[in-house]
Amino acid sequence: MIPLLVLLLAAGQVAPSADTAPPAQQFAPPDGVRAFDTPNDAGKSISLSWSAGEGTMPEAWLVERTEPDTGPKVIATNKPDEAGYLDEDVRDGIPYTYRVAAVTAADTVWSEPSPAVKSSPQFFNMYRLNILIAMVIFFALVVYYIESAKRGKSLFVRRIAGLDAVEEAVGRATEMGKPIVYVPGLGSVADIATIASLNILGEVAKKTAQYDSALLVPNRDPIVYTVAREIVKESYTKAGRPDAFRQDSVFFVTSEQFAYAAAVDGLMAREKPATNFFLGMFWAESLILAETGAQTGAIQIAGTDSVFQLPFFITACDYTLIGEELYAASAYLSREPLLLGSLKGQDYGKIIILAIVVLGSALLLLSGISALSSLARIADFFSVR
Repeated sequence: MIPLLVLLLAAGQVAPSADTAPPAQQFAPPDGVRAFDTPNDAGKSISLSWSAGEGTMPEAWLVERTEPDTGPKVIATNKPDEAGYLDEDVRDGIPYTYRVAAVTAADTVWSEPSPAVKSSPQFFNMYRLNILIAMVIFFALVVYYIESAKRGKSLFVRRIAGLDAVEEAVGRATEMGKPIVYVPGLGSVADIATIASLNILGEVAKKTAQYDSALLVPNRDPIVYTVAREIVKESYTKAGRPDAFRQDSVFFVTSEQFAYAAAVDGLMAREKPATNFFLGMFWAESLILAETGAQTGAIQIAGTDSVFQLPFFITACDYTLIGEELYAASAYLSREPLLLGSLKGQDYGKIIILAIVVLGSALLLLSGISALSSLARIADFFSVR
């Protein structure tokens, strides 16, 4: 009988008893749970990290936070491959402790609590050190060129045809006895293009005061109107002709876009100006204004930083300031050391940025080529084998 039982067990026809079943897999709790104040941040966050204990990876991780007021609370469930967590729902100066659990189908095993940790804002963000270095270099260049211009050093600024034609355009208006229409755009005083246009308006107003030409400045924005009037008045005073300034030469029309365009078109059709300036922020009315001005036979100088309106100005106007030429115009016309130095400093800052971009791209390209060649050598090795 005993030999028969042995044979049946060997053939697998008798199931082994429960005492001989293999033991269930034991999961160890997470190891090395570490909670610390998140570095280089503005506070209100704590970072956690841990590692899996011995044994098979769990199905998920549970993160538990304990604070003095509310007690323990599960705040997150992580995937098995995510052994870290950023807790951004904390208050600065409050001590928190954390536990992490390994979750399986059969059990949940918790780690020991971490030491108490508090969050606080950092004084300096090291991740933005490159921005600080760039700003220091940029401001150093600007200050250097401003001081150089103040000492009388000649700073080269490339010729801009549209700005060289300003004096010719003002002189033509004086010879013909016709006014000059200056449109400072339709934007508000918060737009950079409008600020640049107002700077140019000051230089144009000086020349009209010197040549005793009539200047008309229609405005769409009430604040821009107020600023433009003061700029023109100050320019006439600087030119030594404050009595030649007329209050009604700078006026407010309307805030409606196309009503303003229609009013300026009517002004050009009635007055037949010798020169039109369209400098600033423009939208769909740009071609309406430029086409009407071209039909009156006026010299037209336009400029904007809107890439959508530049084609219309280039087509319908004699000269067009493209993009940053509008910003450089006030320095180009006035030749003031402060403006020239700022312009040159910005240009050299852009050159440095461009050089860094080109160098970085070249290094990435070379590293990519090196990686591809390494992969090719590995492929050749295995193909030979």
